[in-house]
Amino acid sequence: MHDLAQHTVGCPYCGEVIEVLIDAQEAGQQYIEDCQVCCRPITFSLTEDAQGYLIVSVYDENESF
Repeated sequence: MHDLAQHTVGCPYCGEVIEVLIDAQEAGQQYIEDCQVCCRPITFSLTEDAQGYLIVSVYDENESF
């Protein structure tokens, strides 16, 4: 069973703060999920820091990273 963690992120389009569930085992991956408020596609990038903590970064579809 995967451990899901609740994270708070700001939508890069509308700026609304939303709650999302993140699977910590997906570190190193990217995926797209629509904003719960404005319905625009948010790119999520999941990485781990040196201590193993999950870092969740969000981008709009036109941002390069």
